[in-house]
Amino acid sequence: MSLVVIGSVAFDALETPFGKTDKIIGGAATYITLSASYSVKPVKLVAVVGDDFPQSDVLLLQEHGVDTEGLQIKEGEKSFFWSGKYSTDLNSRETLQTELNVLADFDPIIPDSYQDCKYLMLGNLTPQVQRLVIQRLVNRPKLIVLDTMNFWMDVALEELITTIEMVDVLSINDEEARQLSGEYSLVKAARKIMAMGPKYLIIKKGEHGALLFCKNKVFFAPALPLEEVFDPTGAGDTFAGGFIGYLAATDDISFDNMKRAVIHGSAMASFCVEKFGTERLVNLTKEEIEVRERQFAELVNVEPISIEA
Repeated sequence: MSLVVIGSVAFDALETPFGKTDKIIGGAATYITLSASYSVKPVKLVAVVGDDFPQSDVLLLQEHGVDTEGLQIKEGEKSFFWSGKYSTDLNSRETLQTELNVLADFDPIIPDSYQDCKYLMLGNLTPQVQRLVIQRLVNRPKLIVLDTMNFWMDVALEELITTIEMVDVLSINDEEARQLSGEYSLVKAARKIMAMGPKYLIIKKGEHGALLFCKNKVFFAPALPLEEVFDPTGAGDTFAGGFIGYLAATDDISFDNMKRAVIHGSAMASFCVEKFGTERLVNLTKEEIEVRERQFAELVNVEPISIEA
């Protein structure tokens, strides 16, 4: 099924307790498309970079089944750049540098060949740009998933809420859910947020797993205990790519299938954190993914308890 992804394709420079990198490929759309590509091909990308973005990285995306017709390359301009440093426990990070560059005036252009879009993943960008993409599609997709962050809640809350009203699934973390709703209880927060428009809500809890809400239904997927975690950058986007890619591949948006999609997304995210940047995502095998999914399934599989009087 046709999947369109919008988001940033960028450079990152990362520092964790386990080492540091120079500029490497990053950005929400990069992680989302690479993750989704293991489920469905092609993944159609809408993004913008400067002419400093290496052709080798464009080819890397293409080799993974990413359609780059919607990737704008701005001559004489620089790509978005972010650098950050993570704390010892990897649960918090400090932004060292942000250069918007081409993202400052990004005008998303939807190629005609993308207009058959059945599944749309809106990666973290300004709510205005996310809304423009929805408006520029001739037909509304079967499912629209939106990812956002607390920054937009701080500086563009009204625009964000207007955009949230237009989507089917909202994906945010627990801190953002509390900020958006004004509720500490995630159950109460979910109820308030779904009243804004989305039929489904995913609340990511990092190393503590993810929650999926729909009306009065709740599903919890734990995180897989890993021996080594090097870099959490892009884990949330990798989760989102795995989630939307699985749904597009199966073309089933029932709650039960979304639970399976959450497990698949969690499995993909667990690979992402094992190396710096996208390093782990570009060399996965089908067998590795299947083994990891089974490990997740075992975490949530409990035999019925029999209590005798």
